[in-house]
Amino acid sequence: MANLVKKSFDNPDDSVTPDKTSVATLEFGSVKANRITLQPGWMWSTCIKPHVGGESCQAGHLGTCIQGTMRVTHDDGTEMIVSAGDAYSISPGHDGEIISDEPFIGYEFNNQGKSFAVWDS
Repeated sequence: MANLVKKSFDNPDDSVTPDKTSVATLEFGSVKANRITLQPGWMWSTCIKPHVGGESCQAGHLGTCIQGTMRVTHDDGTEMIVSAGDAYSISPGHDGEIISDEPFIGYEFNNQGKSFAVWDS
């Protein structure tokens, strides 16, 4: 039997809006899809860390950017720039910073039952 499911990020199953952040989450069983919008000036260390603690983001990310630019710095000092049209995989232990004058919009997918941040795992 076929299983076809369609959902809209305009009517998400869950959403969170910490400082300079908007995350809309769609749930497909154990798989979650997130639309992430991060405003200019957003940094994980100043906008998310106060909510979840820790020295760096401990979530892994697999997604694609459709707008904006983010610099990601891993705990080991390596950096990468993610811009519109890029797909990315980011392992736990990093900080991120929006370096564009426009919002960063990305879509992320995971099958760990987690959304954007560890507070809703």
